Amino acid sequence: MNDIDCSTACSVADLSMQATSSAGAVRILPANVRFSVEPGESIVDAVRRIGYRTRYCCRRGGCGACKADLVAGTVHYSVPIAESVLSVAERREGKCLPCRAHPVGEIVIRLAERDRLRRTFGFINPASGDAGR
Repeated sequence: MNDIDCSTACSVADLSMQATSSAGAVRILPANVRFSVEPGESIVDAVRRIGYRTRYCCRRGGCGACKADLVAGTVHYSVPIAESVLSVAERREGKCLPCRAHPVGEIVIRLAERDRLRRTFGFINPASGDAGR
């Protein structure tokens, strides 16, 4: 299964369609930064677009360095994630891989204790959301 849902259940076809056809939004804890994610854009790519960085290595879902807690909402993976990187047990616990995950609607993730959101550079369009709050 390529979807993780921490709230309500809906069909995989519905999730896939929503994930590719509409933008989502992410709130990252503990920094409490909220931003939009464009259709087809991963969470890590959106983080980079707005001028932040988080812990990641491969950006392909192969190493697990970016693993985070999905606190609320649903994410979709456009390609299968290997169980060796994100096990069934971890998925049930609400873990996700932001480097490959696409939010379905609004989600909340919590970074691992070893991770933090770092401001680097980039353009933030104040009209597009409340990134940085």
